[in-house]
Amino acid sequence: MPATGAPEADSSGSFRAAFRSATRLRTEVLAGLVVALALIPEAIAFSIIAGVDPKIGLFAAFTMAVTISFVGGRPAMISAATGAIALVIAPVVRDHGLDYLVATVILGGLIQVVLGVLGVAKLMRFIPRSVMVGFVNALAILIFSSQLPHLFGDKVTGDNRWWIFGLVAAGLAVMVFFPRITTVVPAPLVAIVLLTIVTVTASIAVPTVGDEGELPSSLPALLFPDVPLNLETLQIIAPYALAMALVGLIESLLTAKLVDDVTDTHSNKTRESWGQGVANVVTGFFGGMGGCAMIGQTMINVKVSGARTRLSTFLAGVFLLILVVVLGDVVSIIPMAALVAVMIMVAVGTFDWHSIQPSTLRRMPVPETVVMLATVGVTVWTHNLAYGVIVGVIVAAVLFAQRVAHLTTVTRLDASDDDGERVYAVDGELFFASSNDLVYQFDYAGDPQRVVIDMTEAHVWDASTVAALDAVQHKYAAKGKTVEFRGLNADSEARLDLLAGRLGAGH
Repeated sequence: MPATGAPEADSSGSFRAAFRSATRLRTEVLAGLVVALALIPEAIAFSIIAGVDPKIGLFAAFTMAVTISFVGGRPAMISAATGAIALVIAPVVRDHGLDYLVATVILGGLIQVVLGVLGVAKLMRFIPRSVMVGFVNALAILIFSSQLPHLFGDKVTGDNRWWIFGLVAAGLAVMVFFPRITTVVPAPLVAIVLLTIVTVTASIAVPTVGDEGELPSSLPALLFPDVPLNLETLQIIAPYALAMALVGLIESLLTAKLVDDVTDTHSNKTRESWGQGVANVVTGFFGGMGGCAMIGQTMINVKVSGARTRLSTFLAGVFLLILVVVLGDVVSIIPMAALVAVMIMVAVGTFDWHSIQPSTLRRMPVPETVVMLATVGVTVWTHNLAYGVIVGVIVAAVLFAQRVAHLTTVTRLDASDDDGERVYAVDGELFFASSNDLVYQFDYAGDPQRVVIDMTEAHVWDASTVAALDAVQHKYAAKGKTVEFRGLNADSEARLDLLAGRLGAGH
């Protein structure tokens, strides 16, 4: 009997495994389809920002998504044409034309490959959590604000305004309540299909995807930029390529970290860095406008639709191409209100609501809140996530330096100078901010001939501190007194041996 029972158990286990595999496959396929639908208007809008034909952005979305699905380090993350990259490269198109844009994208991708190989991803450890929270909140605000023109823009007239509001509200309702019935089909896909059927059958005149720009009718082809291969061309495109590379890497690595947190998994940030470069090089040679990770579409894929593998990213690119080239007539009739509803749900789900709760703000140290608000403010003001992150990191570093600077103390341990010796104890981390006032903490005139400075509880971190200790020693020497530094740890002693007395004038 036990012998006959084993195959049944194996069969049951295999069935469950097959069912899970089938369920996962369905989730990945449907997630890819939803993302593809959401990518179309975004890619067209970013093309307009960059000043290029809509097909340039759409082809970039296709090549970026497909390429990064193979070479990227973060499964299920979506990369495509983005607004931040569009803002960076827009001046190239305006001043020099499409060929220089393509050359810029290729060079930007090569720079990303080099930075990735050099380990730029390791710099992510220097981005504080408060900057990450600000990044996420700012992104949610930008996603939401980017939908406002579809609700209050020029195409929204008095005749169709209430239809648009009603359709958006209906789409939101579907995405909120449909998952309570079933999660087999992604709620965003259901909302898009239902609202399209309603607008077509009822002949409701509202803006559609087709109104955003003409969809391409052919496949992308290889394109070699027609630019002179000389120093002048490099001088033109290099600044924009470097800016594009840095902006793209910052957004991609922060998005990858966010997906890591959502999925409770770890990704290869180094591979993601050079993978973004490879994807941009491929995109450039196919005439695309370049791009990076898209947090909005990534959240649709991962958080809303439940995707977890590279398949969803690959299929998002493939479905996008099929939709715009083969089914362009069908896609063009999708009401923008349906996609606006999807993006509003993404914005609501992306925002870290816990970070602005009164109870959280009361517990959170003020500097942490200031850093978060600085990141949000700069990002929303410039519409550039990279600028917000850079400013946030700088503000965090300055505030941290100020806090640490106040933790350094100098204490006089021996109040008697009968034995001709005075002892001071220095406690804390000594660097440019905390050691700046060190020279003023000693009684040069009143101290006896011999002074001992106990550094057992201190650490010397930089040349500024060595210069400050030199200045203390020189001030005592000017009065004919000697100073002994005692209790230095190995690192601090090595730094003093290397730099003491060799930092030039000014002591």
